[in-house]
Amino acid sequence: MGVPELMFRVSFMAVLIKLASATNYIVGGPSGGWDTNSNLQSWASSQIFSVGDSLVFQYPPNHDVVEVTKADYDSCQPTNPIQSYNDGATTIPLTLPGKRYFICGTIGHCSQGMKVEIDTLASATNSVTPAASPEDSTTSPAESPEVIISSSPSPLFQTHLESPTFSPVIPSTEFPASTSPLAQHSSDFSASSTSKGNLQAYVAVVLSFLIMLMSF
Repeated sequence: MGVPELMFRVSFMAVLIKLASATNYIVGGPSGGWDTNSNLQSWASSQIFSVGDSLVFQYPPNHDVVEVTKADYDSCQPTNPIQSYNDGATTIPLTLPGKRYFICGTIGHCSQGMKVEIDTLASATNSVTPAASPEDSTTSPAESPEVIISSSPSPLFQTHLESPTFSPVIPSTEFPASTSPLAQHSSDFSASSTSKGNLQAYVAVVLSFLIMLMSF
């Protein structure tokens, strides 16, 4: 079922319900009427009028019904009527929200209390909100593009958070045998000691030989 059809059905049903519940109000009733003996303002304030309801004025020939402005209502002035009726059984539909003012045009009757102010409320039809259709909850891909969030970050924005691993470099105190200064010095010292020992032995032999010659 499409949305327009659903809205039409809901509105149509609301109108039917309103028509079924529309009320015809007998002005001044049930214990009074459109006359100078009824407290018409008290009666009107005890009612709730809505758009779609109707006012029913029932009166004898010595009365009539005159709809007037607020100013003429306050001053009981029937000479500039909006509408006037004198059929004895007048039904006036309330088609719009707002206030309307009615008086009796017979001289002196309005000042004796034969006047009524009707405050019509908005119809319940105007406040009906159609129920959401299941089709309304389905969003078209063209109306609402689907947003896809990738679980892997983009290479352009990828940040390497891994900390680089550094291997500590500990200076070695050892030197290769061929390049170590200590080893080289030891070798030189050994060679020097050997040469010195040979020289001392040679000198000793020579001295011994000279001593032997001098002893002869």
